[in-house]
Amino acid sequence: MKIPRYYQHLSDYLKSGRVLVIYGPRQVGKTTLLKDFLIKSGLKYKLDSGEDIRIQEIFESSDFSKILDYAKGYDLIAIDEAQKIKNVGQGLKILVDQIPKIKVIATGSSSFELAGQIGEPLTGRKITLTLFPISQLELKKLYNDFELRQKLEEFLVYGGYPEVVSSDDIDEKKRILGEIVGSYLLKDILELDKVKNSKIILDLLRLLAFQIGNEVSLSELGRQLGIDYKTVARYLDILEKTFVLYNLRGFSRNLRKEVTKKSKYYFYDIGIRNAIVSNFNPSSLRDDVGKLWENFIIMERIKKQEYEKIYSNNYFWRTWDGKEIDWVEEREGKLYGYELKWKPKGKKSPDEWAATYKNSEYIVISQNDYLKFIC
Repeated sequence: MKIPRYYQHLSDYLKSGRVLVIYGPRQVGKTTLLKDFLIKSGLKYKLDSGEDIRIQEIFESSDFSKILDYAKGYDLIAIDEAQKIKNVGQGLKILVDQIPKIKVIATGSSSFELAGQIGEPLTGRKITLTLFPISQLELKKLYNDFELRQKLEEFLVYGGYPEVVSSDDIDEKKRILGEIVGSYLLKDILELDKVKNSKIILDLLRLLAFQIGNEVSLSELGRQLGIDYKTVARYLDILEKTFVLYNLRGFSRNLRKEVTKKSKYYFYDIGIRNAIVSNFNPSSLRDDVGKLWENFIIMERIKKQEYEKIYSNNYFWRTWDGKEIDWVEEREGKLYGYELKWKPKGKKSPDEWAATYKNSEYIVISQNDYLKFIC
């Protein structure tokens, strides 16, 4: 099954003098997206991999003559897995500076940005797109609302990685998720400097998998893992930048009762979360379905924000006496509070929220109306 991606028309983002950077987690379809575009582009292109030693030698040299000779006669240069090339940003800068009409695309896993390969050299010379696992927004091109709701259970358990969504075999879905966790996700993290222990990373992810929707204490995580809180903070930062975890911070405007210093962590893909804890049971046999629902809705909303350019600061809101709102968006000078409930039922806005933020909105998102929020 071919799933149409939101960025399938890459020509809309290609500009002379700019490098188009497509990055995101491994196995979300960056290479497929790139190849599909190139075939239909009508441009004379060259596609190479950053894993090719010859390509590494050319771009790592920063030698003008080598790089320009490599690109001579082509309309478009595409480098897949560009993060494998040391200082690739400098080589790409030479291309766009010295060949004014050439178009350049570079793809890479999330370590591409984290390693600082393209940051400073391409300041003002790049357009960045983030590709996520399959979104409900993309699936709406294949299914109507009724069909998406019928498949909700599947998305809550197995997530949205393209290969997982495309498979109709349950055992195959589980196998693919296990391989992504073991062979791709951890590989990306362990390639980074100062990260040597995959067991601690997995143990940290397991602890966080059971704390979805709860504020996280770095000191407590450190005690459970036998490491100091600074190391926990560094690992969490890496897991954020490699698109494994999303960090949601508390919102406050000076109300002394509000919790602001702690964070909540959600998984970019709920199937990865379930694979980490080895639980693929249906919702009827789970006691964590509320957490899955919260994680699913938040990440689908983030995809929609990214793809449709909905500019928003995102938070959770909680007071020390336990009043809370799962998801708060601050956009266009207004606050929107969303309570994410698995079972449809009305819930009154917390008194402190309504009293403190009088022009805000408060909305409950349930199975009855979730699609209009994320699609």
